[in-house]
Amino acid sequence: MTSTIPASAALQDTPSRLSAVRGALIARHVHAVLVPSSDPHLSEYLPERWQGRSWLSGFTGSSGTLLVAGPRAALFTDSRYWEQAEAELAGTGVDLVKLDGPATPAYVQWLKDLALDTPADGVFTLAVDGQVMGLAQTQGLQDALKADGWTLRTDLDVLDAVWPGRPGLPDAAVFEHLPPHAATSRADKLALLRKAMADKGASHHWIATVDDLAWALNLRGADVDYNPVFLGHLLLGLDSATLFVADGKIDAPLRERLANDGVAVQTYALALDALAALRAGSVLLIDPKRVTWGLRQAVPEGVRVVESINPSTLAKSRKTPDEAGFVRQAMERDGAAMCAFYAWFDQALGREHISELTIDERLTAERRKQPEFVSLSFPTIAGFNANGALPHYRATPGAYAVLSTPEGLTAEGLLLIDSGAQYLGGTTDITRVWAIGTPSAEQKRDYTLVLKGTLALSRTRFPRGTLAPMLDAIARAPLWAEGLDFGHGTGHGVGYFLNVHEGPQSISKAVPDANMAMHAGMITSIEPGLYRPGQWGIRIENLVLNVPVPPSVPDAAPGAPEHGHYLAFETLSLCPIDTRCVDMALMRPDEIQWLNDYHAEVLRRLGPLVTGDVLAWLQERTRPI
Repeated sequence: MTSTIPASAALQDTPSRLSAVRGALIARHVHAVLVPSSDPHLSEYLPERWQGRSWLSGFTGSSGTLLVAGPRAALFTDSRYWEQAEAELAGTGVDLVKLDGPATPAYVQWLKDLALDTPADGVFTLAVDGQVMGLAQTQGLQDALKADGWTLRTDLDVLDAVWPGRPGLPDAAVFEHLPPHAATSRADKLALLRKAMADKGASHHWIATVDDLAWALNLRGADVDYNPVFLGHLLLGLDSATLFVADGKIDAPLRERLANDGVAVQTYALALDALAALRAGSVLLIDPKRVTWGLRQAVPEGVRVVESINPSTLAKSRKTPDEAGFVRQAMERDGAAMCAFYAWFDQALGREHISELTIDERLTAERRKQPEFVSLSFPTIAGFNANGALPHYRATPGAYAVLSTPEGLTAEGLLLIDSGAQYLGGTTDITRVWAIGTPSAEQKRDYTLVLKGTLALSRTRFPRGTLAPMLDAIARAPLWAEGLDFGHGTGHGVGYFLNVHEGPQSISKAVPDANMAMHAGMITSIEPGLYRPGQWGIRIENLVLNVPVPPSVPDAAPGAPEHGHYLAFETLSLCPIDTRCVDMALMRPDEIQWLNDYHAEVLRRLGPLVTGDVLAWLQERTRPI
């Protein structure tokens, strides 16, 4: 009842595909090519057309960059994917470079270490498709390459030359996010963005990121797995707006409603032409972190560019009170679905065949029963024991762990389940770890240290405007005290029926900037973890909402205590935390009280939504400790 991670399914194809890449480079007098995990909108989850890094290398993780030069090829990725990459790249001829810092210096050092024969003109050329490479990243790579005699070519898409039958643009229909869930009208959002443009002296604003686009126009789609977004661009003027989207994606009634709000629709292929047609003297607002190099190059001379964060990125991070109310409803529905699943799971152990794949199927089925469910918000991670130590593990039909058989056999260990869903009224993301059998003393110690980190940050109060990365150490402190740590961030922002990963806030070790300031209405995950390779992984995750702290002084303004405006976290996620894994000797009385209070709230909110065996399971799992 164990599992293995198989060698890459692309093992037979990767060498031939890399050979085709090398031939294309030679024909174009290029010495190396960089293939990022990116598309023209800098999306996290990519439409199939831009999954070239995966197609070429066989590595299926969501984050990584492929670099091919001469006879060598390397995949660069961070610690979340190291074990997965080692397994999937085995035998492909692609080396793994483990990133533990900035990526660009690692690319340059790898190229330098190859010691390629110097070209006749003394200049090496690295190609990258500028239409999918971020502006800031491209600028940094250019600067880093110059010192070592390399030049960067950004007008070459090698994938077009080597990928037979390369997929085209996705064709799913665009639909409206309607009231009451769309609590702010499209006209009001466009007015807000135009005010921000005017404040910066801009006559035009370009939005390329799909979540900003969807938010601004109250539109949603299905072009990207798990995120209800669609591919498009928006050119916003002070008295005009043009949406560029593939033909056939917007039907006539929706096109008319957009026109009534002053939004014209044009075909996706005309986007860069429209940008290039801006008149001299125009002032264009763009976000350098959210546009590609190719898009920036399309801006004509004579147009002044103002670089600043997209106003929509800041606005959509701060959920309105109405939106927060709908998110709470979505959390209750999501919690009820999880309780139904976990109640079945406990009863089925030793009586039914249960694997990591079964868990994904059954949990998804329970979510589908809930009102206003749309889709999952990311691929479910169900990792048992050693598989749970891979932060982005996903079971496949060729490799998965079996936890239970109808003959009464039951595995023992820790089961990590990280899952979430998209509802019309919000996006969920939650991780729980459950004991199967009796957890060992070491497992309980690890679990409790992670739990203490989750509780410590969940209970924190902080001044409004605190930069989110400054909060990261609070969740790590219980682990640091024992010489332990985890390689991923503590928390990411979450959208409103949008991307499950959303900026600008990030509770992590990221270098902070002013746009990461915490404000009321932001939703962020709290998810410290601890991973013991080959043994088990633990992560306990809730989503939290930034809420103003009530005044401590009678008659004072809300959120305005003596030393400024403070915020606290309201825990939104509703699902029991497995107290069987808690080492009570490590818990303080105030931590126990928080956990008991949380479970009382879970029972109060979810109890009316479940019945029978599910209610009995919920009552048992929320008993005070």
